Amino acid sequence: MQFTSPIAPPHSFHIPVMGLAYTIDAPIKVAQYGISSVISIIEDNLVEKMREHYYKTIGKPYVPITPDEADYRAKRITDYLNLVNLIVNQKIKALKASSFEAGSDLNKYFEMLPNNSDLKRIFNLMADLNDPEDILQLEHWLKIQIQPGGIDVNIMTKLDKNNHDKLGDIIEDGSDAVAALRGYANSGLSNSSVILSAGMNPRLFAYMEKLSAFDADSRGNFEKRIVIKVSDYRSALIQGKMLAKKGLWVSEFRIESGLNCGGHAFATDGYLMGPILQEFKDKKDELSATLFEIYNQSLISKGKSGFEQPHVVKISVQGGIGTHAENELLNTYYGVDSTGWGTPFLLVPEATTVDEDTLKLLSKAKEEDVILSKNSPLGVRFHYLKGTTGEKEKLDRIAKGKPGSPCTEKYLVSNTEFTKEPICTASRAYQKRKIAQLQEQDLPEQEYKEQLQDVLDKECLCIGLSNAAIKVHEATPFKKLDAVNICPGPNIAYFTEIVSLKKMIDHIYGRINIIQRDDRPHMFVKELSIYIKYWSELLQEGKALVDKKKQTYIQNFYENLMKGISYYRDLSGKVNEEFAALGSIINRNLDEAESQLSELLESYMAKVTSEVTN
Repeated sequence: MQFTSPIAPPHSFHIPVMGLAYTIDAPIKVAQYGISSVISIIEDNLVEKMREHYYKTIGKPYVPITPDEADYRAKRITDYLNLVNLIVNQKIKALKASSFEAGSDLNKYFEMLPNNSDLKRIFNLMADLNDPEDILQLEHWLKIQIQPGGIDVNIMTKLDKNNHDKLGDIIEDGSDAVAALRGYANSGLSNSSVILSAGMNPRLFAYMEKLSAFDADSRGNFEKRIVIKVSDYRSALIQGKMLAKKGLWVSEFRIESGLNCGGHAFATDGYLMGPILQEFKDKKDELSATLFEIYNQSLISKGKSGFEQPHVVKISVQGGIGTHAENELLNTYYGVDSTGWGTPFLLVPEATTVDEDTLKLLSKAKEEDVILSKNSPLGVRFHYLKGTTGEKEKLDRIAKGKPGSPCTEKYLVSNTEFTKEPICTASRAYQKRKIAQLQEQDLPEQEYKEQLQDVLDKECLCIGLSNAAIKVHEATPFKKLDAVNICPGPNIAYFTEIVSLKKMIDHIYGRINIIQRDDRPHMFVKELSIYIKYWSELLQEGKALVDKKKQTYIQNFYENLMKGISYYRDLSGKVNEEFAALGSIINRNLDEAESQLSELLESYMAKVTSEVTN
């Protein structure tokens, strides 16, 4: 029997980064099944605790990397990634050495593959074979095809505070994001990606230019790829060009919904997911050609060899995906290379690391339990699950007259309103000063309450988003701080069951349906509804009635939303098969959204006119 080797990765989805703890060890759990996942490497204290835990699990001595060591942050990250890689490779080796038996991990690897996978089709042939020699030959070939999922990392580019040596001098190339990048670049990972999120960081990009880890080999292949998380095509073009000028190739643009996602939500100016995906679909070749010309010229100007044709550029998407039909729409109509399933995997203990109490809270969450909050110290809107121990701890401090958290990790420090050195707006040091300032300003009561609430909303995320892993693995707590907070997307309201890895993957590929409710809106409609609510909040801001620039922004936002609605109406006529079951419901949702937008705009314009008249 003769078989050809598959080229495509085993799965057409990936598990995005979630929080700090929730995917900190996801590759150790899922990479052996060919599933790619993303580790956040910004919190090196959590990374160090995971080093200690996982060295013990493989029976190897744990040697602490302490802050007394030079470049300790990068060293911790490098060693942890090498450790994760070692464990994954051990699991792959064990998988290949095992036997094909019902219920085995080896069978599970192939059974979880998508139905249209050639590899799965060949695996299924085994049941029809009778000749022992043919069976052995097929088993041998199948084991050769097993490949691990990617061990990818995420760096939130805005988290890049300077660090100082013992003399108080800034450490060159020692800022948080730069050190994290160096830690990744120095690791032994291959067929891996660094995902850069939260926009441009010129310092980080400049440091990346110095590294050889992101260079292509003579055949145009990369061991370590650059992935940029973007909200729209314009962002992709700008950041792609900036990196191309430095001789750096972006191998993938990872589109994330502006508002229908977990964690920090970076709203667009009313541009919706569907039209954004359409622009990438229409301009993908143009994007690749534009970046390649700049990239090749940069390589040649550096005295390096150029290439005859562009490297591969992939397009992936994540944010609010919840059904097989939605997944298929993204794969078949928009032609994306991978879909990111984040929030649903929080209910899969085999894939993510969530403590038991938070897991139960997630499974019971309703729409009203997930809010687009102002809790993040970064000043960016942040999807947040109410009722966590983190929220209770924050409210207890406020009730005792001691708002704000102890700031031990200092990754989100950015405010210099009261101090020379940046501090975190969730910290006790900041909130005490800010509240005192508000009390001295003699503000109108309503304005004072609103500004006070903005201050009190801020919550410690460094520890809150790390503590689930501390609880699950019984690691040493962060200075006796053990509260947990979590940031699922709105999608969590429609997933109510804690499930196995296989069951979630069967749901993704349409083999089963684990959503028990029949009122879940389509992901495009859900995003639209969140944007309308977000836009309506903009209308209530004081400047919205008197500031001309703000009025123009609001009007443009409205027009972009209306264009998005028009696009979705046209789309339903082009992809009837995917929209068939929901066609009439989606159109009714679009009609309601259009009507709501028009009413809100009419009311807003009446207030603007009244303000001008008065």
